[in-house]
Amino acid sequence: MTNKLEKEFDVAMMDIYQRAKKEAKYNGTRYLQMLHENRGLRTAQILLHAPNVSDGYTALWERKRLDLTVEALIIQKKWHPLFSDREREIARKRLEDYEYEFKDI
Repeated sequence: MTNKLEKEFDVAMMDIYQRAKKEAKYNGTRYLQMLHENRGLRTAQILLHAPNVSDGYTALWERKRLDLTVEALIIQKKWHPLFSDREREIARKRLEDYEYEFKDI
């Protein structure tokens, strides 16, 4: 199941890249490169464990589109099996710090 879920997560990570490009006019070149090099799960973990938010996160915050961030994806229940409680807490706190409006997750 995890392997299948990881593949689905790869697709979801690519989807937020494409949506950010189309809907928020944000071209996350570095993010796309990371996805190609590391796939979705590892890219999410790298971004999550960085000491500061990424430039992409900041750019999406400026566009009021935190819903298109990796952090917003991570906290969705579907992906919980892929991440530790601590990782989900990091994502949630980061979103809270930037005043993200949580919806039913």
